[in-house]
Amino acid sequence: MYRWVRGLWTHAACLGGEGPPLVVVPGLGCASWMYLRLGRLLAHECRVYLYDPPGHGLSEGQPRCIEELTDHLAAWLRAMGLGPTGSGPLPLLGHSLGGEVVIDLAARYPGQASALIACAPTGIPENPHVTEQFWRLLRDLPRERPALWRLGWPAYRRSGLRTIYALARDQHAHQTGPLLPRVQVPTLLLDGSRDPVIQSWTVQALCSAMPDAVTRIIAGAPHGLTDHAPEVVAAQTLGFLKAVEKRPLEQ
Repeated sequence: MYRWVRGLWTHAACLGGEGPPLVVVPGLGCASWMYLRLGRLLAHECRVYLYDPPGHGLSEGQPRCIEELTDHLAAWLRAMGLGPTGSGPLPLLGHSLGGEVVIDLAARYPGQASALIACAPTGIPENPHVTEQFWRLLRDLPRERPALWRLGWPAYRRSGLRTIYALARDQHAHQTGPLLPRVQVPTLLLDGSRDPVIQSWTVQALCSAMPDAVTRIIAGAPHGLTDHAPEVVAAQTLGFLKAVEKRPLEQ
């Protein structure tokens, strides 16, 4: 499906039926089709939206900074009738840069999200320089499924080097740190034990800085843990969301 949002045709794939909505936000240069394995599992219990941010997948645009991605996501949620002015706050799942975006959105747009699942999230206290990010990704490539490579190359080609470089450079400057205490929703941080891109100490530091966050480690998973271990990510996600739903009944 497409929506006209902030002057851009914006694409999202929708999976599932009448379950509660859940939005998946991809990583840097990634596309909705790279998350189909996870999306199909989540769709057993949720209505899943695999969202393509500006300049990603089948969406238009050439974003230059992370805040631009966050603002567009907030506008897209409104256009889709999701969030506080529509169906109500909803959970957001972000991978890599998408994890940083959903954290940014929860801090800057209170009331949009009911819960966050951040898989191998980027973000302060460590967003390394572009060169370091590149070398870490090269180390990660042999650990990913070859099938993911075949899905990833057309996604990166569509995004283009200019967009990928601009966002990677902005990652180094993006000040997530001061926003973390403002994330007032339950947050699940998923960390792959074989991820050379995101350091485990960074995930733990993010967890410590947010008021209501927990970390779970997925054994043997590289940076693309949403593709490498979709069954585990889906089980962790759905279990976490069920626990969040029960909280008001327990209080």
